[in-house]
Amino acid sequence: MKAYKKWLIAIGSIIVIALHTIPFYILLTSSFKAADDLSSKWAFPGYVYLDNFLNAWNEANLGRAFINNILITGIAVVLVVASGSLAAYPLARHQTKWNKFMYMLFISVLIVPPLAILVPLYRFYVDIHALNTYWGIILIHVTFNLPITIFLFTGFIGTIPKDLDEAGMIDGSSRVGLFFRLIMPLLKPVTATVIILAGVAIWNDYQFSVFFLEKTEVRTITVSLAKFFGQYNSNIGWVAAGSLMGALPITLVYLALQKQFIHGLSSGAVKG
Repeated sequence: MKAYKKWLIAIGSIIVIALHTIPFYILLTSSFKAADDLSSKWAFPGYVYLDNFLNAWNEANLGRAFINNILITGIAVVLVVASGSLAAYPLARHQTKWNKFMYMLFISVLIVPPLAILVPLYRFYVDIHALNTYWGIILIHVTFNLPITIFLFTGFIGTIPKDLDEAGMIDGSSRVGLFFRLIMPLLKPVTATVIILAGVAIWNDYQFSVFFLEKTEVRTITVSLAKFFGQYNSNIGWVAAGSLMGALPITLVYLALQKQFIHGLSSGAVKG
């Protein structure tokens, strides 16, 4: 019976790995193939064709798009971490009826599809002149990433003994000083988790960026690459090459924070 379970786990693991690996493999083969290469997408080219990367960089203005992505993602993630951790601390430490209600309200927002409020949100942004602005898209990303952030931070802070707070208060620390000097350094694992989850979501966002960033100078990578798909033609090689370049920065961030990410996700989500 144990051997049977091991085989099921092994087969399931292989299927999951294949589902994640096969699209990436096809992305690689497409990015290194010339436009006139009609060979199977499964066959890796026997040559190195780098023009797709050069064309994607120039035609999609990826240099500017990378700058936009870094600015939007960086500022939004900092705001998400700061506001989410500060909001989660009193929710985790003071289990009043009001705090429990607010916590459930934050969590309930997770079930609301973002696109469900796209039309009124777009109209509101037109009225306040927030279209094609950095602060406008950053505000959207912070808003929609706060619920999961508060959920993770609240769960993680709940695992920290309250005796630490009492010791800090006895030493004369204020609530704010206590949080930043004693609690915040202990939140590194869940902070890494939030950085990765929010960072990946914001970096790869298309659903909001395509509507709220219409001007070329403020477009992100995903919106810039979308121009290669048209009604009568599509440059698969250029999109594949651009996607590889666009995925590289966030992949490096994940590799640097993966250990803290796994620890923070398990501690914040499961125990919370």
